Amino acid sequence: MKILIMGHKGMLGSDLFLRLFAFHDVTGRDIEDFDIASFEACKKVISETEPDVVINAAAYTDVDGCESNREKCFSVNAEGVKNIALSCGERGIKIVHFSTDYVFDGKKQTPYLEDDTCNPVNVYGQSKLAGEQHLQQFSDNFLLIRSAWLYGKNGKNFVKTIVEKARTEKYLEVVDDQVGSPTFTWDLASAVQLLIEGEHTGTFHITNRGNCSWYEFAQKILKFAGVTGVTVKPIKSDKLARPAERPHYSILKCQKFSQSTGKTMRYWQVAVDDYIGKVI
Repeated sequence: MKILIMGHKGMLGSDLFLRLFAFHDVTGRDIEDFDIASFEACKKVISETEPDVVINAAAYTDVDGCESNREKCFSVNAEGVKNIALSCGERGIKIVHFSTDYVFDGKKQTPYLEDDTCNPVNVYGQSKLAGEQHLQQFSDNFLLIRSAWLYGKNGKNFVKTIVEKARTEKYLEVVDDQVGSPTFTWDLASAVQLLIEGEHTGTFHITNRGNCSWYEFAQKILKFAGVTGVTVKPIKSDKLARPAERPHYSILKCQKFSQSTGKTMRYWQVAVDDYIGKVI
């Protein structure tokens, strides 16, 4: 297949490129090549590459920053998706797009299904939901993949942050009232390959297996990184006073993916241990 990855230099996009390049004709374009907020720019880059599949891995992911940069956030996460969908729809090109657990409000207390009602509690989640709606409205050939708590080789992420802080600080405070599923971008990229090659369409939830709080995640990170002499204290979210509210429970049920592909994701503990061994 001819595959165009938009945002191929980002944390997820770079792993998608590496994973798919060995099996398909893959082209990457990033922020210096086109403006996702421009319909004409999106149409031009898609027309030039003539792909069978467009993977949109471009996103504005600064959750707190979105609160004060709503216009920029929506231009990338919502209007950008609309521009891609309109450009691909004219040619019948399949679109793979990524969304987030933050489209849910975290009040359900059982793992979220693909068709559960969305109710984002912050601007970032609102922008991603708007992107989902544009995709569904303007394309009839798409894969919409919701994931959560991503970390990977390229880009800022929680795992790197915890390890870096532990090198200079002996006391860390991490929230214990937000629960989700840490997900290695390499594992997500591998799952995306299965869905694309299996010609699946529709909405899928994909995360590594299992769940934890950010506090429990931090403890495991330090253990796997071999860091000692650092105390991690659990705190509540309201103590941080961050601009964007976060859902307290955002576990995604991934049964549909397993049933469709016959594959299951690795447990998050195994994935983060692998990541730290290779990257940190």
